[in-house]
Amino acid sequence: MIPSPLRTALPNLVSLARLLSVPVAIWLMLSDRHMAALWLFVAAGVSDALDGFLARQFAVRSVIGSYLDAIADKVLLVGVYVTLGYKGHIEIWLVILVVFRDFLILGGSALQFMLGGTLGVRPLLISKINTTAQLVLASLVLGKLAFVFDDHDATIVLTYVVAVTTFVSGAAYLAVWGWRIMGMGQVR
Repeated sequence: MIPSPLRTALPNLVSLARLLSVPVAIWLMLSDRHMAALWLFVAAGVSDALDGFLARQFAVRSVIGSYLDAIADKVLLVGVYVTLGYKGHIEIWLVILVVFRDFLILGGSALQFMLGGTLGVRPLLISKINTTAQLVLASLVLGKLAFVFDDHDATIVLTYVVAVTTFVSGAAYLAVWGWRIMGMGQVR
């Protein structure tokens, strides 16, 4: 049996571990230690599912946990994309699009908060699809670097899937914030 204080903190500790793994993952990629970077990235991805599972399993919800989980996800993906772009393994235009969307979401959340709303917005379905596509593309690229195999142009296809879902997700968030800020209705 897990003690109550640990049950309460465990999902947040998993998110914190994911956040703290980002500098290590970046260092591994910059050092061309692709196998280790791949496994760390996969572990970080699994930890994203694990913290949510633990929070549901122990019926634990916390404001800090929701922010920590979202921040860890954003920092992980942005860090990996920027590093893979810097090393020439992902198209720079895609890196710019992914990073811009995340800054757009952060800026929109901050603006909404400053105008008297709540900080943040619930993840949209397209955003979840986008995050999954980003994770799959980064895993495939790291896998190709670690295991050196021909992906039969899957990277190219996924690059465009990530680009489209990133653009649509960013536009959807803009629409949601526009409706809320203009007072045209409550979007749930």
